[in-house]
Amino acid sequence: MAVSYKVLGQTKPAAATATTAYTVPTGAGNYAVVSTISVVNLSTSVDAIRIAVRPAGETLEDKHYVVFDQSLAAYQSIFYTIGITAASTDVITVRSLNGTSAFNIFGSENS
Repeated sequence: MAVSYKVLGQTKPAAATATTAYTVPTGAGNYAVVSTISVVNLSTSVDAIRIAVRPAGETLEDKHYVVFDQSLAAYQSIFYTIGITAASTDVITVRSLNGTSAFNIFGSENS
């Protein structure tokens, strides 16, 4: 089994747009462990963010959210160290209400 520690995804989504930040590569036995998701609001205004985990790329539903409308003050950073485990084709989706927050996902891919 090969393990690769790396930046899994980076994105700054457009305002109020659910955006794929990371998809676990396709393949039998592939999986990822997301160690940390960092979010920074790059604006002088308050923003609200969402993070969802969609097994096998399911259509986004309320049941997928691990963070929902978390408020971020101007220039605030927040770090979620939660150890998400994700199987092949699972998707992490993010959203920024105002389009002013950037998301970085760190962890390992295993195959």
